[in-house]
Amino acid sequence: MDTAEISKAKMVSKSRDVESSWDDDFKKLVQTFPKEKGWLGSDLYFYQGFWYTSRILKDFISFQKHFQAFNSDIIIATTPKCGTTWLKALTISTLYRNQFPWDENPLLTFGPHQLVHFFEYDLYLNNPSPDLQNVCVYQPRLLSTHAPYASLPTSIKDSGCKIVYICRNPMDTFIALWHFAAKLQDKNRESLSLDEAFDKFYHGISTHGPFFDHVLGYWKASQEKPNKILFLKFEDLKEDTGSHLRNLAMFLGVPFTDDEEKQGIIEKIAKICSFENLKE
Repeated sequence: MDTAEISKAKMVSKSRDVESSWDDDFKKLVQTFPKEKGWLGSDLYFYQGFWYTSRILKDFISFQKHFQAFNSDIIIATTPKCGTTWLKALTISTLYRNQFPWDENPLLTFGPHQLVHFFEYDLYLNNPSPDLQNVCVYQPRLLSTHAPYASLPTSIKDSGCKIVYICRNPMDTFIALWHFAAKLQDKNRESLSLDEAFDKFYHGISTHGPFFDHVLGYWKASQEKPNKILFLKFEDLKEDTGSHLRNLAMFLGVPFTDDEEKQGIIEKIAKICSFENLKE
């Protein structure tokens, strides 16, 4: 075994030790949190004003404790089922449009979630301290989270990195969540009725809920820091995609040039990121 292999083996061993220690600490910690039954029958735990499954909470706390943001980072923040996939696709095609030939857009090969990793569902899954050095193919780093603004790592809130947030009509968000939960429901367990799910959603009991607290947290922060947080509405983006893509590009520091406007680049981005293409 050469030096590089030995070094790698030591890093893997150390990572496992850290993970094992964190597992024990987390099991003790989570028992101190208030809990309610979630939509899928498992418990949701109340942490810093929001509800999480134990698995998501474990990954989220690791992200919260360990992530170090770069000033150049771009963070996509959302509540579940409000247009996350679409916003990821639009941001990839806008931010990185000069880093690949048009006919080699990575969205033609990979899904948006494969290109823009979630902190709590992906990067910190089973690893309290992941190596994020080469996690992004393109630069600057583009990452995503469902975390509420108040619970973001200090390094994100205090650094020069930018946040793009999208919200959606609460009724549409609720219906999308209910259908999504139904797909994940264990076949041996009775599905949560629409009325039962609505009652939980109304009282804020849903993963990453309360919904309104999540939205208002980013809305207020965007009013205080408009150069750091771009607050988008799903319905507005759908109605006039072109204008909001221009605003997005300007916010990200990569405004569309006159030549790009004449070449119809904005329309091309909207088309390749359309719901029809993303479904395919």
